[in-house]
Amino acid sequence: MNKKFEIRLGGSGGQGLILGGIILAEAAILDGKNAIQAQSYGPEARGGASKAEVIISDEEIAFPKVQNADILLALTQKACDKYLSSLKMNGLLIIDDSIKINPIAFENYRVVRIPIISTAVEQLQKAMVANIVALGAIRELTNAVTRESLEAAVLKRVPPGTGPLNKKALSAGYELVKTTS
Repeated sequence: MNKKFEIRLGGSGGQGLILGGIILAEAAILDGKNAIQAQSYGPEARGGASKAEVIISDEEIAFPKVQNADILLALTQKACDKYLSSLKMNGLLIIDDSIKINPIAFENYRVVRIPIISTAVEQLQKAMVANIVALGAIRELTNAVTRESLEAAVLKRVPPGTGPLNKKALSAGYELVKTTS
């Protein structure tokens, strides 16, 4: 059976979601899967809206854009509001716990609210690793990639000397899912 994941990562510029999309696609390739990654962001490099899209499949990918996302990660209220309509019915919505939701508006989705940003800031003392915390949570919730390939892709893409911090961020993402599920 073909496993295919259409994933959209949404937030604001500077949160590292484009790097997150690249890492996720690279992890899938390390697992022997096909993957396509694309991104867009507003004219403001930092603070403007940004999104990264990743398609992961066991088979050939026919269309390179996410049309109906299976998974939407939203790290900001603006991203949640903007991209929610692209999430398919019963899709997985992973949102930072700072996002306000109307339960009725979200009843058609599997919603997982976890403290991604506050975990990066308070537990790891680095807001910049929120993207890696989010990748750990996505991995645990979907099994789209293996832990081993995700860690290898993270370590290949993060700045030299930040490997231990980023490994802790991945582990924090795994733990968030365990403690909220």
